[in-house]
Amino acid sequence: MVEMVRGDAPVLVIGLGRFGAACAGELDRLDREVLAIDENLELVQKWSDRVTHTVQGDARNIDALRQIGAQDFQVAVVAVGSLIEASVLITANLVDLKVPQIWAKAVSQSHGKILARVGANHVIYPEREAGERVAHLVSGRMLDFIRFDDDFVLAKMYPPKFIRGIGLNESGVRTKYKVTVVGVKSPGKPFRYAEADTVVTNHDLIIVSGTNSDIERFASLDR
Repeated sequence: MVEMVRGDAPVLVIGLGRFGAACAGELDRLDREVLAIDENLELVQKWSDRVTHTVQGDARNIDALRQIGAQDFQVAVVAVGSLIEASVLITANLVDLKVPQIWAKAVSQSHGKILARVGANHVIYPEREAGERVAHLVSGRMLDFIRFDDDFVLAKMYPPKFIRGIGLNESGVRTKYKVTVVGVKSPGKPFRYAEADTVVTNHDLIIVSGTNSDIERFASLDR
């Protein structure tokens, strides 16, 4: 059972490679307090003015983690996935320090299984997820695509012709194709929630939700 933590809780990021640095930088932009640790002094110095705190250290050493106060964090991100042995050891150290939520990067399914067994609450596969997303985008049918663990998909696309100019309830999108239009964006205007009587025009973009197969089928309809 994953322990709930405050939405503004400080985050410990371990590893300042591309993934870790992007995560730490975005958290900082979201006004979250971040402590980033890496063995590489050059990376630590590079990011010292971009995130709240950076420190050089070896997170494989549990005493080094104690010295920086890792045990006081509610959330930690293990971003050293390409170093499998190191990521497993670091995750185990965080479990021993009783960090409630641990997010860990994995480079393979077997690596992810080990991280989960060691105690990671969330296992991330950034390369695989990026590859799947690009595959859907290069098909030319979707402008953006996110798939969740239970095969639930959100996609941004141009609306097929048959739903344009009439209310969504009249078009029968949900009953015919088992997808739901959840948002609509007209040129020069922000996204708005879609309602039963929302009318989509030729110039709009839509956000739809549903299973992967249903979204693919809907995206292949005539535009």
